[in-house]
Amino acid sequence: MKILALILSLSFLVVIHEFGHYCFARLFKTRVEKFYMFFNPWFSILRAKKCDGKWKFSWFSTKSPEEFKQYPDNTEWGIGWLPFGGYCAIAGMVDETHDAKNMAAEAQPWEYRSKKAWQRLLIVAGGVLVNFIGALVIYSLIMFHWGTDQLPMANLPYGYDYNTTAQKYGLQNGDKILTVDGKEVVEMKEVVNELLLNEKQNLVVSRNGEKVSIKLPSTFAKEMIGNGEKAFALPRFPFVVGGFAEGSLAKKAGMKEGDSIVALNNTPTLSFSEFVSKISRYSGKTICISYYRNNVLDSIKIALDAEGKIGAYCKDFTSEIKTNHTDYGFFASIPKGISQGWGTLVSYVKQFKFVFSKEGASQLGGFGSIGSLFPASWDWHIFWNMTAFLSIILAFMNILPIPALDGGHVMFTLWEMITGKKPGDKFMERAEMVGMILLFALLIYANGNDLFRWLTKKF
Repeated sequence: MKILALILSLSFLVVIHEFGHYCFARLFKTRVEKFYMFFNPWFSILRAKKCDGKWKFSWFSTKSPEEFKQYPDNTEWGIGWLPFGGYCAIAGMVDETHDAKNMAAEAQPWEYRSKKAWQRLLIVAGGVLVNFIGALVIYSLIMFHWGTDQLPMANLPYGYDYNTTAQKYGLQNGDKILTVDGKEVVEMKEVVNELLLNEKQNLVVSRNGEKVSIKLPSTFAKEMIGNGEKAFALPRFPFVVGGFAEGSLAKKAGMKEGDSIVALNNTPTLSFSEFVSKISRYSGKTICISYYRNNVLDSIKIALDAEGKIGAYCKDFTSEIKTNHTDYGFFASIPKGISQGWGTLVSYVKQFKFVFSKEGASQLGGFGSIGSLFPASWDWHIFWNMTAFLSIILAFMNILPIPALDGGHVMFTLWEMITGKKPGDKFMERAEMVGMILLFALLIYANGNDLFRWLTKKF
């Protein structure tokens, strides 16, 4: 299901991105030779073209039918077999589909290279523009259909469980953060933005009814990323058994639904996440679990298998947590969606600085990491939220001034507009080649990180 969600999301985003290039190209009467979803080295799943007013189709072909070549003004639409993107082949443009040899002939009026610089700028920036606007539209529709839910930290009676790095510098499980650098915070996402993106350091927390001040080091964000910790804090719930897995060791030992687990080997585990983090140390060993049943403390011994799990589910406390829900009418959802999209872009740009640190580079991920962001079961709300987020990322990454990306073409076109000197076709071809090598190296590195993490977890 995660793979399906990832492919559908990226396919949608690639299509609208390339459609942005296509629309501006056609607006300025530039010929678009091919428009493909997915890449098609060696053969295509589908080729389609309007010939003499009728649509012609070619399935699983290695090259375009001869009939297609008789109508060069019309675009060949297709579906490739390699689901890693797509492309829009624009006549007279040096990119991944054309090299300098294609530019040897005299420039024609319908070619990209014949257009004015400002027109070419809009053609190459069209994909980024459509991705960003698309994200704003998706966020607005999400606000209109689902509204928003806010979870104030004050509404969590048990507070939060914090990651190892946070606990190292003074935070304790159960703490509720009140202020960050003197600014009152309501939701945990505000805390995360202030600490990790704005590098704030001073906290005031509520602990056992008292206010406690904590100062984090300036290196906190990098240290947390370097440790591979994805979550700063998670809501804290007691481990009340809500059900059992098939073949549950806990059920065989006599535990029942409603039992409240409070200790593992006489060490208090006052929350579900504490229990999970501690039981992983006892794989293949016998453990003693203390629990309350009908307000009476009892205990049992369980011989764990190699997986180190007792086979008990935690009761779902979500229905007992009070969230602040806000619905939006159609017109009210538009500014809210724009605000959400712009805020997402700003946050992502701030996070991008970590890519250039040793800690951040070690945590780069590829398609596996992106796919893991989708849930195991289908959820339209999460799917569209993730699609909007990925659209923001695609827009930002593509506008970076790197040859082979849209941002590289934008950079060279702006240089031409400022200096009046147009880069030569041979230079553009070489720059494109360097950019492609850099991008493939990054792709291999990021997906290699995914593979390494999977292998180390597996073995």
